[in-house]
Amino acid sequence: MSNGIYNVPIPKNEPIYGYAPGSPERQKLKDTLAELRSKQIDMPLYIGNQEIRTDKKVAMTSPHDHQYVLGHFYECDPQHVTEAIEVALEARHAWSVLSWEHRLSIFLKAAELSATKYRYLLNASTMLGQSKNAFQAEIDAACEWVDFLRFNVAFATEIYRNQPISPDATIWNKVEYRPLEGFVYALTPFNFTAISGNLPVSAAMMGNVVVWKPAPTQMYSAYVLMQVLKEAGVPAGVINLIQGDGPMIGDLVFSHPEFAGIHFTGSTAVFKSIWKNIGSNMDNYRYYPRIVGETGGKDFMIAHESADVKAYAANLLRAAFEFQGQKCSAASRAYIPVSLWDSVWAEMKAMLETFKVGGTEDFSNFVNAVIDQRAFQKITGFIDRAKENPANEIIWGGTYDDSKGWFVDPTIILTNDPHSETMEQEIFGPVLTIYLYEAAQFEETLSLIDRTSPYALTGAVFAQDRYAVDLATRKLVNSAGNFYINDKCTGAVVGQQPFGGARGSGTNDKAGSMQNLLRWVSARTIKEGFIPATDYRYPFLAE
Repeated sequence: MSNGIYNVPIPKNEPIYGYAPGSPERQKLKDTLAELRSKQIDMPLYIGNQEIRTDKKVAMTSPHDHQYVLGHFYECDPQHVTEAIEVALEARHAWSVLSWEHRLSIFLKAAELSATKYRYLLNASTMLGQSKNAFQAEIDAACEWVDFLRFNVAFATEIYRNQPISPDATIWNKVEYRPLEGFVYALTPFNFTAISGNLPVSAAMMGNVVVWKPAPTQMYSAYVLMQVLKEAGVPAGVINLIQGDGPMIGDLVFSHPEFAGIHFTGSTAVFKSIWKNIGSNMDNYRYYPRIVGETGGKDFMIAHESADVKAYAANLLRAAFEFQGQKCSAASRAYIPVSLWDSVWAEMKAMLETFKVGGTEDFSNFVNAVIDQRAFQKITGFIDRAKENPANEIIWGGTYDDSKGWFVDPTIILTNDPHSETMEQEIFGPVLTIYLYEAAQFEETLSLIDRTSPYALTGAVFAQDRYAVDLATRKLVNSAGNFYINDKCTGAVVGQQPFGGARGSGTNDKAGSMQNLLRWVSARTIKEGFIPATDYRYPFLAE
C-alpha cells in the first residue's frame, strides 16, 4: 500500500446556489421536479453486481403529498442480508489492497458528478422524498454531500502521509493504515441525504467494505446516490444497499463473526440497543468492533442581556424551524432574559407572520411537511400535552393538518417550568419552547442548561459582552460538541465545523474531519533495520 506520495486537489466548499426568481438554477430544478413527478422509480436491492427485487414491494410517498407515489423499493429477506455480507467480504480481497490514490479517485469523480450532472436530481429527489425546500435540499443533497467527498479525500491523504520519524539512516519506520478486517454496517437517517451518503462512503474510502441500510423514508434520494456511486466506479460489492426489517437485519449483522464496525446516525434509543446487541455478541467476533454514532439532541440558544435582539430572533427562528426542526442540531429550547423578552418577541412575531407552510414545489414555502405519519403523531402528541400543562402557554402555532401532507405548523411554547416535557425531551419537529430568566441569573441559567438534558450536541450563546461569552463558553464546555457564539446552533459546514456531540448525543467522532476517518483504519507499524545487530551483548555488559 503506497503512502502519501501524491498531492490531491485542495478542497473548497461547494458554492451554494440561491434559486432566486429568474435564476437558471431555479428553472432547472423546477424542470427536474416536473420530470420526477411524471414517472415512478423502481428501486432494487443492490448486492454486488445484482439488482434484486423481492415480493415485498413498498411504496415511496411524498411527505407533503402523501397520496402521491414516487416509486417503490423492495425489502430483503434474511438470505439477502447474509448474501450482502458475503459479497462484501469477497469484494474486500481486492478493495482493501487497492492503492489509496485509486480508491480516492473514485470519490473525487463522484463529487464532480454530484456537483454537475446529478445536482438537480439529488436536490429534487430530496425535495420530493424528504420534503425539504429548495435551499435546504441544496445545502444538504448537493453541497454538503460534495463537501464530504472532497474534504474526506484530502483528510484521508493527510492520514496516509502522516508517518513516524526514522532517527538515522540505519532504520526506516513506517505506519500502514489498514482497513478494518471484516465489514462495516452503515445505518443512516432520513433527514440528511449527505449524511446518508457519507456514512457508507467514508468507511469505503479507507478501504472497507460496507453493508448499507438507509432509512425507508430516504430511499428516493438514496437511489440517486447509488447511481452516482456506480457511475463514479465504486466496484461491485464494496457498498451493498439493502432495506428491510431493522431488527432482523441487525440481528444478522451484529451476530456475524466478521462484523467490524457500525457507522450510525439516528435516535439515542436505537443506538443504545445496538450497543447492547454488540456487547452481547462480543464472544462471537474476531476483533473489537468500532462503534461510531451520532444520535439525538436537545439543542439550546441562550440570549444574554447584551445580545443583538434582531440577530438572536432571526437565528432562533431559522435554527428552530428550518426543515421543520427535523435536524438533530435544531434549536428546541431557548433562554431569554425577561428584560429582553418584549423586544425579542416583537421581532420574532413580525417574522413569523411572513412564514408560509406547504409543499416544496412552491418555492415561497419556508416550512414544509414532517417526514411521515409516525413523526406527525409523535410531534402533535407533544403539542397536545403541552396545551394541557398549566405551566405552558402556546404563543404561536399549535395547529396541524394531515389531510394532504404531514403538516405541523411552527409552534412556540412559553413555559415557566424549565423542566417541562418540551424543555427536556427531543421532539424532532417544529416545536420551540422558551423559558424566561432574570438577567442577574445568567450564570445560574447556564448551569440549568447544562443539567436539563442528557444530550450534548449543539448550543449557542448570543451576547455582545465578551465576559458573558467567555463565561458561557466555560460553563457549557461539556454541554455541546458544536458550540456557536452569535450564530445559530445549526448549519455545520464540512471542513469548517466538524460535527458531533457527546453525552447522550453520540461518540463525538466528528463527521467531516480526519478524526472520523481514523475510526475506519487499523494502523500497522513497520520497522525495517538496514544494519541489524549481530551480537546480543550491549555495551554495559563489558567488564
